[in-house]
Amino acid sequence: MPIRALVWGENIHERTNRTVAQVYPDTMHETIAAALREDPEISASTVVMQDPEHGLTEAKLAETDVLLWWGHQDHGGVADAVVERVAARVHEGMGLIVLHSGHFSKIFKRLMGTPCALKWREAGERERLWVTAPHHPIAKGLPQCFELEMEEMYGEHFSVPEPLETVFISWFQGGEVFRSGLTYKRGAGNVFYFRPGHETYPSYHDANVRQVLRNAVRWAHNPQGAYKAIHEAPNVPVEKALEPLVERGPKLHAPGEAGYR
Repeated sequence: MPIRALVWGENIHERTNRTVAQVYPDTMHETIAAALREDPEISASTVVMQDPEHGLTEAKLAETDVLLWWGHQDHGGVADAVVERVAARVHEGMGLIVLHSGHFSKIFKRLMGTPCALKWREAGERERLWVTAPHHPIAKGLPQCFELEMEEMYGEHFSVPEPLETVFISWFQGGEVFRSGLTYKRGAGNVFYFRPGHETYPSYHDANVRQVLRNAVRWAHNPQGAYKAIHEAPNVPVEKALEPLVERGPKLHAPGEAGYR
């Protein structure tokens, strides 16, 4: 069974900006999905912000193994209830790949618990991405470094938690550096942040970037299925303790009563 990837696109710039429409005539989300479909073991579909429930219904998320997220102009327009729904699925084991300006998305900030802020400059600079973890699955098939001729600069400090692994570090023509490929674990879910992808530049047409996207989907996929029990907080009665136990002292809750959340 192929890995079921879902690409979420904000779908604003493609409809309102002529430059973006020229660079991505098939839209950014469809371009990303097309890159994934180059791997026969990945099945990729797309939804957009303008769909009912932003396309992220409970049913759709239940059948998604890995979600890719690209947003920029209207992070605040994403409903909080949908953000919580996505976060719950990540905790259960759905993979999440956050792309470029998605660092300010509600879902990424929700899972990181930090401002996720950074320096930036839009000047069409050359970006050189160095592979700092050459044996990582996300770096499979890549050279020791590769270049994007024109990109938006992101610079440190990037206010995110310390990652499990740093797969890529970028150098920009203006001199700044940035941690451009970071992995995290949230509950049972694998999370990857990948920096390139400014909408006015053709980064998602680049062969190396497309390879990273496919590798990341494979890495983020959790074949174990949804771990629903991660949300449970059972009040275990004394008689079900693993060892004989005599109850002592006062308590707030009756046996079996749910706790406060």
